[in-house]
Amino acid sequence: MFFTNSLENQLQRWNETIRSQPNNPNAYIRRGMVYFQLAKIEESIQDFDTAEKLDSRLTPYLWQRGLSYYYAARFAEGAKQFEIDLTVNAQDVEETVWRYLCTARLSGVTEARNSLLPVKNDPRKIMRSVYDLFAGNCTTDDVLNVGKLGGLKGNFYNHLYLGLYFESEGNLELAQEYIVKAADNYKIDDYMWYLAVVHKQVRGWV
Repeated sequence: MFFTNSLENQLQRWNETIRSQPNNPNAYIRRGMVYFQLAKIEESIQDFDTAEKLDSRLTPYLWQRGLSYYYAARFAEGAKQFEIDLTVNAQDVEETVWRYLCTARLSGVTEARNSLLPVKNDPRKIMRSVYDLFAGNCTTDDVLNVGKLGGLKGNFYNHLYLGLYFESEGNLELAQEYIVKAADNYKIDDYMWYLAVVHKQVRGWV
């Protein structure tokens, strides 16, 4: 596939940058993101860890590592990463939902919902609807309908987060249906689209 070739090219460029600038934390973050997009989860975590060692001030901004932790089944570390992230970005639904997803895998859905952190000002309608779903305040149909109003991007995000929601609920059939649709039918130029593709690969849904 074209995007895989493009990612391999990006990987080579970041390898070269790191060879010439071995103490550049941003280069490790960017290469870690490419590793993740290539479904090389452990390699991505190693690069994010290296960036953090080079500059400890980056810790609350390493949301990408939290996502990698989820796919490495390191859920306690994932939940902790998102909690730290939320100290600098308290109104981000995605960080809050990913903390929920990690907590649900660790301690169950009831604990995840009871510890869901409040978010009031995320400007994206679809993400406000996603938050309401995880909080138990709206239906899956509500999320689908709000996403449809947001065009391609809205449809991508509603399918992605419905898939993740169903996975947290243990309904793998619907999780697969929505994640696969997000990846295959609603391609957008966004890190989270690659996450949907990686999710398919890691779960063997290809």
